[in-house]
Amino acid sequence: MASATLTNPTIVTLRRNPLATTGIVFVCVFVLFAIFAPWIAPQDPANISLATRLQPPSAHHWFGTDELGRDVLSRVIFGARISMLVGISVVAGSLLLGTIIGSLAGYYGGFVDRFVNVIVMNAFLSMPGILLAIAFVAFLNQGKNSAMQSLFNLILALIIGGWVGYARLVRAQVLAAREREYVEAARALGASDWRIVTRHILPNIMQPVIVQAAIGMAGAVLAEATMSFLGLGVPPPTASWGSMLNDGRSHLFDAPHLVVFPALAVMLAVLSFNFIGDALRDFLDPRSRLETGL
Repeated sequence: MASATLTNPTIVTLRRNPLATTGIVFVCVFVLFAIFAPWIAPQDPANISLATRLQPPSAHHWFGTDELGRDVLSRVIFGARISMLVGISVVAGSLLLGTIIGSLAGYYGGFVDRFVNVIVMNAFLSMPGILLAIAFVAFLNQGKNSAMQSLFNLILALIIGGWVGYARLVRAQVLAAREREYVEAARALGASDWRIVTRHILPNIMQPVIVQAAIGMAGAVLAEATMSFLGLGVPPPTASWGSMLNDGRSHLFDAPHLVVFPALAVMLAVLSFNFIGDALRDFLDPRSRLETGL
């Protein structure tokens, strides 16, 4: 009975928000592509066949072929691996770093808060995150790196450029929560600062952070595509949606399918995570749930 009570609001929310349902479906599809790409892809994404280059979509190549005769559908499927891995890693790393720094600044206040908020955060916010990531990746990729090393550098650069938003949100939430009665009670009982933050404050402020993380996935996927488009992502022949867009822009008029399908993949991924973030915000907001009767 309790299980049904807990799941009913979720089911009702999904029924009343078809965009959220659509977003969940597409995210599940992209995750399946990322996990089972070698078994789902019809061909090897790195297989070159110059005899079949720039073929339009057909029964044999559903998304056509690129300028080297590689199957575009297979490359789109394998490209989901890079986008999902980068998105999850960047959001997880940014969320962890932002939560730690924001919690320290919000809980202790005073000099710690002024130093973190005024000097550290404002220093990172003074430069656009994507430009900071470009500079960082360009610095790290001066030599010839492997695909894994380049991917690690990309993820690290996006984390450095993206943790500030989470830190500011966590700081604001902790500043409000540290004055609540349950925190004062825990402090009066002799609980340590670590226990108060991890067991009492953070569990009660994670709702807006979860929403920010869901929307941050969309930003991370878009940032990865942007970096790969600029040639700062994983090196070829590894398939990436951004690098596919870069390769196809010179054939925009004679072979538009080279741009259309990876662009659709990026668009669907970004929209899906935004839909899920909006649905989480409505579901986790008590006032919104009261208005919808949940």
